[in-house]
Formats: sequence, structure tokens, C-alpha cells
Amino acid sequence: MTENLKHPLDSISGSHSPHRPSKISKTTDDHSDDEQQQQQQPESMSQRPGIQRYLLAIEYIGTRFSGSQQQSNCRTVVGVLEEAFHKFIGQPVSIFCSSRTDAGVHALSNVCHVDVERISKRKPGEVLEPHEPAVVKRAVNHFLQKNEGDVMVIDVRSVPANFHARYKAQERTYFYRLLSGAEPLSTFEKDRAWHVSEELNLRAMQEACKVLVGHHDFSSFRAAGCQAKSPIRTLDELNVSEVVSTPCFPSIMERKQNNLEEDPHAGTNKSETDPPPSFNGGADLGFGLRKKHRCFVVTARARAFLYHQVRLLVGVLKAVGTGDLKVPDVERILNAKTVTAASPMAPACGLYLGHVKYDLP
Repeated sequence: MTENLKHPLDSISGSHSPHRPSKISKTTDDHSDDEQQQQQQPESMSQRPGIQRYLLAIEYIGTRFSGSQQQSNCRTVVGVLEEAFHKFIGQPVSIFCSSRTDAGVHALSNVCHVDVERISKRKPGEVLEPHEPAVVKRAVNHFLQKNEGDVMVIDVRSVPANFHARYKAQERTYFYRLLSGAEPLSTFEKDRAWHVSEELNLRAMQEACKVLVGHHDFSSFRAAGCQAKSPIRTLDELNVSEVVSTPCFPSIMERKQNNLEEDPHAGTNKSETDPPPSFNGGADLGFGLRKKHRCFVVTARARAFLYHQVRLLVGVLKAVGTGDLKVPDVERILNAKTVTAASPMAPACGLYLGHVKYDLP
């Protein structure tokens, strides 16, 4: 379920209302039949002498992108990367992503591959030894920082010519951030999470996850336009955790608490059930200091996801958290095998592609 290409996405600007989830668009990655498609791929151009294939891990803020995949007349992650590579090596390249993401969706680590032929600038036509991965990372980031600075290469590795970023992926992990509380969302969190004004019941959401994890027909969590041949998927992990809200700066009380914990002669009455230290929803902080929201993160991990699957799953979990649905309702929705049974889809702004796993050579 990542979110990806063919239309100008949910919102070209990448902005999504936290209260009205965006209209579903035919833009999501589905990774079905990856192995079969890999076998049908033509021989790669990188098999020619002098061309090196690189595997790139990239992070980006998706807000100002119309998705990750190249689109005409739209700013995309791949488009910006290809432009940076063109400036670096002086010739056009084609970049292929492991997972395609929609407008507004972020990535802590997406992975792509690119074939690069190093041509001498002093002697045009002379093919040189490939660049070291560290040189590629440093040079491409130099040009990326001149283009808004919302994409960065975080790792580079040389791989064999037949190593494909999408088809070799073994597992994908997504995170979804929800901020709960009546206070308006902080400027620092704008377009980085789904703001839910109601309180969320963590235990109820965790119970709902138990219904959904495992091998199921996920037709109820498969958006219209999904190109996967089968709705059957194995969801290896689905859970909800409460974490420290970011950005996190210690309050006076927290600083005092830390000082006490560092003193071996001082006692502490901290309970294991206390909320994360950054949550100060009930505290009177004084003028100029705002209350923080409670931050919940949904983690979904699988080899492959259906079109918009994670955002549809989060929509149902949020409804359980607010009490609009009960845990038995989740099982009913799963068994209905139709997306019309599910709750409204969560907006793109809270979704992060967290990690793509490989068996690297």
C-alpha cells in the first residue's frame, strides 16, 4: 500500500485535511507478482562494461511532492533525484524505486537503483572507473540541497547489474503517526501527522490489531483501482505504540527528574504506567508554553501491501480508538471483503515508509 503514480495524486500540493481524508487516486504501489515480473525484465543496460548500478537509500518529506514516481509537469522525488544525478555526471539517468509513495507521504528510508556510466569530462567518450559509493552520496546530496533540500541520500552501495530495488525487496515497514488532543496542531507538526482531536484508547487499538495481523483476504482494505491480482496478503506485524511527541524539549519538571535519577541517593516514584515524559496534557505550564499532544504510531510490516492498505487499516484503528467502532466490528469489516465496509481512509500526511529489507550481496 504505498502511494504512487498515475494521476496528479490525492492533492498535487501534498496538503491533506486531517479531518477529511483525501480522495482515493490510482497512485499506489502494489507489489504483487514482483518475482514473476522480475523474470520478465529485459537485460539491463548496466550489464554493459563501464556502467555501475548503485542502490540508494533516500529520505524525504513528501509534502511538496506529487508522489515519488516521475510525472510530467509535476515535482516528484524521482524527478528531483534524476536532475541531481544529471548535474553530477553530465548525462540523464533513470531511477527505479522499491516503493512508490503518494503526494504527502514521507520516507525515512525508501530505496531505489540507478545505472551510471562515468564519462571523462576532459576527454569526452572516454569511460572511467565507476565512482565510489561515498563520492556518489556526497555529490548527489550537494545538488539535492540546492533544490528545496527535502530529499537526501542516506546510503549508497554498489550492486550487481541484475539487482532490482523493487523486485529484490523482501519486506517493507510503514509507520503512521497520529497526534491526539484538543489543542490545535503545532506548526512543527504540520503535514507530519494526522491530528485527531478526540482521545484515543490505546488498548482497544492494540486489540483490534490482533484481528488484522496474519494471512487474510484484505479486500476491505484495498482501494478501488488496485492492480494486484489477489487481495490475499500476509501482514507480519501490525501494532500501535505511544511514543514521545516530537520535537521534544525537556520541561523544567523533566530536567529536575533527570537530575534526581542521576543522583544515586535520590528516590523516584515513577510508575511503569506513566505516559511518555513529553506528554503534559494535564499540566499547567504557564504563559507561552503549549501542551503537547499524545503521539501514537501504527507500525505495519509485510512483504507487500495492497493499494492504500495501510491508510485504510489506520482509518479503522483510529475509529476503534475513538470508540466509533468496537473490536468485533473490525472482524466484521475484514470478513465483509469490500472496501465500502471500512472506515474513511487516513490522510497521507501521517504515513512514512520506514524501511525496505533486502538480502544484499
